[in-house]
Amino acid sequence: MKSSIQNPKRVAAIQMVSSADKEKNLHEASLLIKQAVDQGAIIIALPEYFCFMGLADKDKNDHAEEFGAGVIQDYLAALAAEHGIYLIGGTLPLRSSESERFYNSCLVYDPSGQCVGRYDKIHLFGFTRGAESYDESKAIVAGTFAPTVIESPYGKIGLGICYDLRFPELFRAMDEVDILVLPSAFTYTTGQAHWETLLRARAIENQCYVLAPAQGGHHQNGRRTWGHSMLIDPWGKILDCVPTEAGYAWGDIDTEYLQQVRQQLPALRHRRIEILKQKDNK
Repeated sequence: MKSSIQNPKRVAAIQMVSSADKEKNLHEASLLIKQAVDQGAIIIALPEYFCFMGLADKDKNDHAEEFGAGVIQDYLAALAAEHGIYLIGGTLPLRSSESERFYNSCLVYDPSGQCVGRYDKIHLFGFTRGAESYDESKAIVAGTFAPTVIESPYGKIGLGICYDLRFPELFRAMDEVDILVLPSAFTYTTGQAHWETLLRARAIENQCYVLAPAQGGHHQNGRRTWGHSMLIDPWGKILDCVPTEAGYAWGDIDTEYLQQVRQQLPALRHRRIEILKQKDNK
């Protein structure tokens, strides 16, 4: 993929097939990040649970860190500083006030290695079909409803995690953002049915780029994730996609094109919900 943009803002979505070996996962992530940096990426996002996929969700609690200190956080900060990039650290488990449950958190690091943002997943996945069943609430504490937007020299970056993708009100509450980043580990079943449709819808309705790093393959715990990490433009066009296995999807953020889409189809200015709320309050 070659860019025709004179001053590209290159981004990359890392795809992994993480295991229960934390050190191995961290090493593989660093190799993929280096490849994306060599491609010119200045904003790089890792997938959900890039650091650890145990045999069960509760296993992640053994690797939970206090916010601000820990092996995984030190690793992310060091990589961001080493490469001089904005690094969106997928998700990692952070300790909560409950000993048996953790926060599933996305941390963002700037090019100096400083943590400049934290988002705790608020929508917890639940799904049952036949023998396939998931209930994240057994191991995870939901974050509070607080739309998280990171201000950067490359635009406003909105954060969501996996199952959040199904709740468009979260992204509407962010107002206008340039990039939505959605680290995920979609199941094969739900991903095959809905992943691309939901991602493209979020890009179209919010008129922004969507960067979606994902887990993609057969995991040590027997789980199969859908993958298909991708970058989507504000018109809903898929610019790059990695179907399965490790790799990265990459491309350029064109702010002029983004503004052009918003000017030609000013849907964000045509919203009426705020006006209806004002009338209800009178």
